[in-house]
Formats: sequence, C-alpha cells, structure tokens
Amino acid sequence: RSCVPRGRGPTRIDPATRVFQALRIAVNDELGALEAALNRMPDVLVPGGRLGVITFHSLEDRLVKCAFRDDPRWQVLTRRPVRPSEEEVSRNPRARSAKFRVAARAANE
Repeated sequence: RSCVPRGRGPTRIDPATRVFQALRIAVNDELGALEAALNRMPDVLVPGGRLGVITFHSLEDRLVKCAFRDDPRWQVLTRRPVRPSEEEVSRNPRARSAKFRVAARAANE
C-alpha cells in the first residue's frame, strides 16, 4: 500500500483492490474468455437477436466496444454506454464503474 497511492475523490479505492483485480483478470484469463464469447455470439444469435454486455473495467469495455464496432455482423444499438444514475450508485456503490452496451446481430449476415 505504501508503493501505490490511494485513489482521489470520495471513493478512495484501496490500492490493493486494483492489484487483486488485475491478478484475478490475468489468472482467470477473463479478457480472453470475453473475446472468445464476443467472437462466437454472432453465430449463436438469430438475425436481429440482441446481446447486452455489462463491463466493470476499462479493458473489458474496450474489448466490447471494438468488437461491436469492428465486426460487420453487429449493429450497435447504444452509441454510448449506459451508465448508472447517481441514485443507483448511492443505493449500490459497486455499480459506479458499470457500463452497459447493446448490439444486435445484423439481419443481412
């Protein structure tokens, strides 16, 4: 904790939280699993079928955003991610970093 300063602002997240999150993501290959799922989903969904993804980390969000944007089999339905309201965050602080993105499988694919 002495090597990494605490976050700023009212939340002041403990530095150990970020370290353990990074370890968990690496050990469980969470980004690889997410990427594999995003690549497979257009084949699983019927044309017009929708996929909603909630991310809690910027690396996850970037994967989802790029997959939806770069794959012609997706039609992005949420131009910007849906974020929790201040009321939601006050009731559920863990929602503060959540982002929700939705895309539909393109009908012509």
